[in-house]
Amino acid sequence: MQTGLDRLIRHVERAVVWLAAAGAVIVLVQMLWISYGVFTRYALGAPDRMVTEATALLLFPVAFAGLAYAMREDAYPKVTMLTDILPQGWRKAAAVVNLCVMLGVGLFFSLAGISATIRSFNSGASSEILLWPRYAFWAPGALALVLFSLYAALRLIRLLRTPAAEV
Repeated sequence: MQTGLDRLIRHVERAVVWLAAAGAVIVLVQMLWISYGVFTRYALGAPDRMVTEATALLLFPVAFAGLAYAMREDAYPKVTMLTDILPQGWRKAAAVVNLCVMLGVGLFFSLAGISATIRSFNSGASSEILLWPRYAFWAPGALALVLFSLYAALRLIRLLRTPAAEV
């Protein structure tokens, strides 16, 4: 039987997958745009001055779009030589500490991303060449960081409620 926490985690995981897919789409757009820029620069002799700025601005949301998905897939690098020989209780404690550190870092960057989004929205700043509003680039990254933090918190709660023998 699924608990309310399990259902909530399942819904958040669905959002995590969609966000990772959106990040993949942004990577495809960047790839096509950069290829176009290289073609116009070298084949046509007329460089597209927007390519560099657009791809640089798109790097921020892409950098954080897959964070929560990597957690979902347990794709972060781990050194388990020590934790594999620990008793179950200590192994669970190490996992809790690991998730607490991830949550702390996620919350810090979430606050920084939200603050940057709000400040760029209030200032009305836009990119120099494209004239696109900067908050449009900060907001997806901030959303990804908030989703990562929420997911890390939910996983931490589930881990704390799980007996050490099942970890």
